[in-house]
Amino acid sequence: IKNMITGTSQADCAVLIVASGVGEFEAGISKNGQTREHALLAYTLGVKQMIIGINKMDTTEPPYSEARYKEICTEVSAYIKKVGYDPKTVAFVPISGWHGDNMLEPSDKMPWYKGWETTRKS
Repeated sequence: IKNMITGTSQADCAVLIVASGVGEFEAGISKNGQTREHALLAYTLGVKQMIIGINKMDTTEPPYSEARYKEICTEVSAYIKKVGYDPKTVAFVPISGWHGDNMLEPSDKMPWYKGWETTRKS
């Protein structure tokens, strides 16, 4: 947490990586989970822009599950809204760091993902 606070206090944007594996996501979003803790700290330290990478999409059941992605987006959106973020301004991206899916270029394993649309404050 100490290193996270040091870096976050100087950041303009946070990239929050959320594990999509069964049990992993639930642990991170639980009452004392790191996903919740890091989102709260980022907002508290003044980081107003956030990108959320939904990682390990290759481990969902079935692999690269759109339903699991949407379930996670819904739960994370509800939490970050309570923290202070407007979920409409946050980009959610399904990724697989292990296989490189959606990391540098669109993945053919997630044809249902067409990119994100966000609302910007004028």
